[in-house]
Amino acid sequence: MQNTLHDVIIVGGGPAGLATAYLCHKNGLSYLVLESGKAIFQGIANTYPSGKLVYASKPKDAPDPFMVEELSPPDKPVTVESYLQYVQHFVQHEKLNIQTEVSFEDIKEERDGLIVSTSKGNFRGRKVVLSFGSNIPRELSVYGNAKMVAKNVDDTGKYIGIKTLVIGGGNTAADVIINILKAKREVNDTHPVYWAHKAEIFDVNKETAQRLGEEILLGGNIRLLPGAMPRIGEVDDEGVDRLVIRINEFKQSDGIDLYHALSFPMANVIACIGSQGPMPIFDKLGIQMIACTAGVCKVAKDGDRLVLLSAEFESTRKGVYVIGGAISPSFMKINEGAIAEEKHPNLIYTAINDAYLVVEAIRKKLAKTVGAV
Repeated sequence: MQNTLHDVIIVGGGPAGLATAYLCHKNGLSYLVLESGKAIFQGIANTYPSGKLVYASKPKDAPDPFMVEELSPPDKPVTVESYLQYVQHFVQHEKLNIQTEVSFEDIKEERDGLIVSTSKGNFRGRKVVLSFGSNIPRELSVYGNAKMVAKNVDDTGKYIGIKTLVIGGGNTAADVIINILKAKREVNDTHPVYWAHKAEIFDVNKETAQRLGEEILLGGNIRLLPGAMPRIGEVDDEGVDRLVIRINEFKQSDGIDLYHALSFPMANVIACIGSQGPMPIFDKLGIQMIACTAGVCKVAKDGDRLVLLSAEFESTRKGVYVIGGAISPSFMKINEGAIAEEKHPNLIYTAINDAYLVVEAIRKKLAKTVGAV
């Protein structure tokens, strides 16, 4: 475990997390950002199509300007690539304290504050800010201990010279396959890409289907597995994590069913099965949520569960704050003894201004703690 006790541990290196880090940096608070991706703003890099414009959008009824001007997108729209490049330079210039490729796991209490458990050990902080957004990859639920290793492709070269399995029947899976097929074709790699989907029909739009067809006509080696189901995660005799995917099922009258299946090393598997909100994480952490009821929620649907936060974005776990996309498009706000739904658009503006409010609140609370000591 890291012995350093930071004032603030920040989970997530998107707009909210980076703004929190910068404000801590400016105000003399010790901090550490833990980002699961290979770089900050990984969520935006993964979800924004190439060339998409980034706007300095703000809600019409928002009275405040961007509270961290240094991270505001330019007034004139720029491509996502340009904005990400600017942010990278900003991080380097300010020498912000960020660790990448760190997967968040849990939060535990200790005498002086909180312990954040991750894939790279434990980190200590007086306060924790959760700023991981809502685009969290779904887990591929299989029996056994094998874990999914990817949801998209950041380096097609890893799949050269091997048989690859892509799971998912939509445009994201198709885009991944197109990129891998192209990379294989360019180096004359004839190893196939298997495309598995639990349904019998693959659902992609016309443009994506056309690009995929063109890649196949140019020699792309693809094998379709409609109706295939991932079933078992296992470890083979050599200690390699593998996924067993069932491609055919034959029901027998005696109850002993027959299956055809394929087994892939997990490093060869890419699961493009969509995203989920942070509710499972909130449940694990014991952060209270409230189910919407008719007449109470205007943005969320009846029955949706919204996280319960104070006016300063503190959760029901003392010292744990939640900001940014993780609480969009709305959350339950405690204000002067009343609880009501609060609109919270998923914008860079919202994330940055959340960070400003939270850091101000943390500064005041830590100052009181130090004064009391």
